[in-house]
Amino acid sequence: MAAIKLEASKQYYATSSLVVGYALCSSLLAVINKFAITKFNYPCLLTTFQYLTSAGGVWILGKFGFLYHDPFTLETAKKFFPAAAVFYLAIFTNTNLLRHANVDTFIVFRSLTPLLVAIADTAFRKQPCPSKITFLSLGIILGGAVGYVITDSEFTLTAYSWAITYLITITTEMVYIKHMVTNLGLNTWGFVFYNNLLSLVMAPVFWVLTGEYADVFAAVGLHSGSQFNLGAAVAVGLSCVFGLLISFFGFATRKAISATAFTVTGVANKFLTVAINIVIWDKHATPFGLACLLSTLVGGVLYQRSVTGDMVPLAQHDSSVARLAKDASRVGDSDDENQTSSKNSDV
Repeated sequence: MAAIKLEASKQYYATSSLVVGYALCSSLLAVINKFAITKFNYPCLLTTFQYLTSAGGVWILGKFGFLYHDPFTLETAKKFFPAAAVFYLAIFTNTNLLRHANVDTFIVFRSLTPLLVAIADTAFRKQPCPSKITFLSLGIILGGAVGYVITDSEFTLTAYSWAITYLITITTEMVYIKHMVTNLGLNTWGFVFYNNLLSLVMAPVFWVLTGEYADVFAAVGLHSGSQFNLGAAVAVGLSCVFGLLISFFGFATRKAISATAFTVTGVANKFLTVAINIVIWDKHATPFGLACLLSTLVGGVLYQRSVTGDMVPLAQHDSSVARLAKDASRVGDSDDENQTSSKNSDV
């Protein structure tokens, strides 16, 4: 019985570690990507480098035995392709939003996703309907977002068009990817590998559709030093490394918690992003706009507290232990898989 309690504690703290890792990467990645797109103003090429780093990194580490990922098969790729396409669109709209708007605007619209994901989870994934307290906290998020938009002095149609497109795409991605990780059966690194490899395959299509390839060739032909220099290389490199980290923590956390709780985790931990953004950028929201922004994050924290049941809280350990005792062999199999993943992918 003591061994089973220990396994339950390990499972809880493993989940908590994944959530913390995802939160840190999610908080820092927005600022790093804004820095990268400012130094290297080619969003399609930038994301291509990120996909190449993530897919190539997983493949190389797998070859040297540092991790295990599911082997590539055409059948699995076909099944996963719709999810990868949604993921690509989410990253594409995210990058263009950061290109045309400040980080504050990105955070506000990112903060709206729990409301839409909660509705989508209930409508399409047959999840329980959120409680009144839950919807109240989501209402706080919505109110803060509306207040921010009304007072945004840098409002532009282009930026907010990308923002709305991003909001729709990321909501679809949050719900659909959760469905995929639940049903497809790949391990964490397998999802990272397939997602980024298929996105890399799709990248040339968007180079052509957006006309970015012509801009890149023109800059290379003119030997432009403004976009191809050490500062740009460092910015792109950082975004690639954090892209790999967010891939692992993102998929691992999706498996551990619900789609809505996963979304709120990223939203609530944007406090760090706001602080960094204020320090390093001279273009950010007005004081009232920041207050509205913070209210959306407070709403995210309140919502997170209202859905703590998604994360095996300490108060439920006794019931978890009883359930584990009832099916110890299945727990052993699950723990073996988790330990293998942890040992081979210690980021």
